[in-house]
This record gives sequence, structure tokens and C-alpha cells, in this order.
Amino acid sequence: MIAEADVWSRFVSVLPDGEGYEVQVCWDIGEQEAGLDLLVGGLLEHQVAISETMRAEISVIAETWGVRRDIASRLLACRGDGLPGPVELVERPITTPLATLPELADFLVVPWIRHSSGRLLTRAHVEEPWGDLSLIPEHYAVLASAQGPIVRLFESFSAREALEALIHP
Repeated sequence: MIAEADVWSRFVSVLPDGEGYEVQVCWDIGEQEAGLDLLVGGLLEHQVAISETMRAEISVIAETWGVRRDIASRLLACRGDGLPGPVELVERPITTPLATLPELADFLVVPWIRHSSGRLLTRAHVEEPWGDLSLIPEHYAVLASAQGPIVRLFESFSAREALEALIHP
């Protein structure tokens, strides 16, 4: 497992020095949520090209810190490097119940990150009484394809581990 501090340093390294410093300070003082907002803002402002893998990693770290929803559209708007990568964010996630997968039958499953092999990292949410998805997924699941079967199932606190399992089966 790659330490989050190392991933954060890699994010900082793609920004111009002044902006990278501000993002690093956020990490150092425990303001990761603000740092992620600054990171994505800096990527957009400076038109920094990022790989699809980095885009997925930023999304996963943002999920871990509870700000994925806040930065999702801006992250998708960041300039890509145009190179094929092993993973990509699913741009228009569709929420579906997957009754064919008993472990996820009680959840609404949101495709999140696709691997070039066809495997898919999903978030499994509870539907709230008012119709929205729960803020925190109950599970992350790596599926062999969009319809399954489940390759690995992870608890709600394991987004980074699930991404690692998607990239390195």
C-alpha cells in the first residue's frame, strides 16, 4: 500500500511552486479537505494536464476525506494528458440495483472507476428515505465487469484499498 503522504506529495508536485506549497501546507496542518479544493482549483487554473490514474486517485482521496461530491465536476473538467491509462473515472455514473449480486442486492450501486481490463470499482449506497444516496457508501466493490461477479468487497472505510485492488489485482 502506498502511503497517503506519498500520494499527496505527487499531487503537489504537478502544481506551480506557490500553489503546490499551499496545498502541502493544508496536508501538514490537517486541512486535507481545503487542500483538495486548492489542488483541483490549481489544476484548473493552470490547465495542468493530469493522467486518468491521477484523476482517479484524487477522486479516491477526496472520497476518503468526504469531499468527493464537492470537487467531482471540477475534477472531471481538469485537462487530461491524452494518454491511455489503466483506469478512468466513469463520467456519467448510473445508479443501479444489482440483484444478480446477493452481497449488493440491498444497495444502489454506482459505477465509479473503470479499469482498462473491464473491471469496475463501484460504490454501494443505501437509498435515503428522501431518495438521495447515503453520503457514505456502505461498501466498495471491485466487479469483474459492469454486471459482476464481485472480485473483492471492501468496507466503507477502504476506498484506497479498493482502488489498489482494481489497479493491482
